[in-house]
Amino acid sequence: MNTTMKKLMSWSAVLCWLIVLLEGYDLVVLGAVIPTLIDQHYLGFTAASATFAATISLVGVAIGATASGPIADRYGRRRMLLGSIALFSLFTAIVPFAGSVTVFGAFRLIAGIGLGAGLPTALTFMAEHMPPERRAFASTITMTGYHTGAVLTALLALRVVPHWQPLFYGGGIAGLVLLPVIWAKLPESEAYLAAKSAPTRVSPKVLLRPLYLRATLGVWVGSFMGLLLVYGLNTWLPKLMRDAGYNMSTSLTVLLMLNVGAVIGLLTAGTLADRRGIKPTVLMWFGAAAVFLALLSIKMTSNLVLNALVLITGIFVFSAQVLIYAYVAQAYPAEIRSTAMGFAAGVGRLGAIFGPTVTGWLIVIGSANPWGFYLFAAVAGIGLLAMAAVPRTTIDGLAPVEPVVPAATGGHQA
Repeated sequence: MNTTMKKLMSWSAVLCWLIVLLEGYDLVVLGAVIPTLIDQHYLGFTAASATFAATISLVGVAIGATASGPIADRYGRRRMLLGSIALFSLFTAIVPFAGSVTVFGAFRLIAGIGLGAGLPTALTFMAEHMPPERRAFASTITMTGYHTGAVLTALLALRVVPHWQPLFYGGGIAGLVLLPVIWAKLPESEAYLAAKSAPTRVSPKVLLRPLYLRATLGVWVGSFMGLLLVYGLNTWLPKLMRDAGYNMSTSLTVLLMLNVGAVIGLLTAGTLADRRGIKPTVLMWFGAAAVFLALLSIKMTSNLVLNALVLITGIFVFSAQVLIYAYVAQAYPAEIRSTAMGFAAGVGRLGAIFGPTVTGWLIVIGSANPWGFYLFAAVAGIGLLAMAAVPRTTIDGLAPVEPVVPAATGGHQA
């Protein structure tokens, strides 16, 4: 067994995969219970208050993702992961005890902060755990946990709903069980320890210095567009297909095919990116996503052709975003890698909030078909342009980080 496979089968890789699985679990859990909450008028839930709960959860994830980077770069990946999973687990487990819609939303906000901090930190850790030439593969294989978690939640929901409380208990308990294993088995990142030994401390502002500005802005725009696609499609694709004239069974089947395609894409994109380069691969992925999303606007008379088209669309749409994370892991040096990853994920979460909102607006005004598909195709096109602007990096990163704050004196360098 080669070194790469041994690392992928190590405790570190498995634990990072499970951490990402928890975010995939959480992605679906609220959507799975919202119809029941509204039907039962639980705590007075309405469609509007359910939308508030869903949105505030994503706001929490954005806050957690953005804040996690500088903290992980200063105090370590291991501490960040332990803290984020503890926060998510506790506030997920107590969601059923909320006494009002406001408290329910507050619990989801705090759980989202913990969850948002976990994913980019886990991706950073995995990238640093693998050889530089295999970092794209490490990122994509780790993200298969995301879709595994989403499928797991859907299957559990089919078993327990309308008794929705066990879904939150289960998610919280799973995280709490994972905590002592992380404590015992997850070492600190060697790259972080090496960077920490340097006599300098860097500020997040370094991401906007001329040396990194082009990469940072390209990654932020690309990540925003990538997660807009992921959340917009996962939220509204069945409705878009219904508006396009397909029956309910077909509309739900395409969502399944989309996520099956996502797993295939994650398994292939990383390997291709490690061989051909991350930037060329992410450009190919965004370009193909734009083409196939536009093709979905055409009414298909054959379900076989439609499912094949959706499957191929899923291959390119979801892994385009993950390739951006792989680019960040390769492009930025260890001193600011987690900061760069956290900000990329945090800005992307704004796209995750915006995507379902703008698509919902198109549905309300009756323009979802075909303009919803054209919108998603245009978003993929903007993602392509953004990533076309970033430098094509070497495996050693863009360049060393210049000191911002000398650790010994605490003074500022001009």
